[in-house]
Amino acid sequence: MKTRPPHSGHFPKKDELLNAPSQPLSQLPHQTKTTCPRTVESRDLLGDQVMVQIRHLGEIYRLQSTRLGKLILTK
Repeated sequence: MKTRPPHSGHFPKKDELLNAPSQPLSQLPHQTKTTCPRTVESRDLLGDQVMVQIRHLGEIYRLQSTRLGKLILTK
């Protein structure tokens, strides 16, 4: 079983999330990387597809949109 690195304990506030910078994550200072996640539109990930595969740490996950407009992420 894989383990995750310890969390910093800081959970961003709603206004931090809404005002997160839109520049690429690689260009942000380290502190901003952990406290202000970038926002990605689901349509940018899915395009005209109902489902996309996401590779994360060597594992494949499926992100799919339902007919009711919900998103489901499965391994």
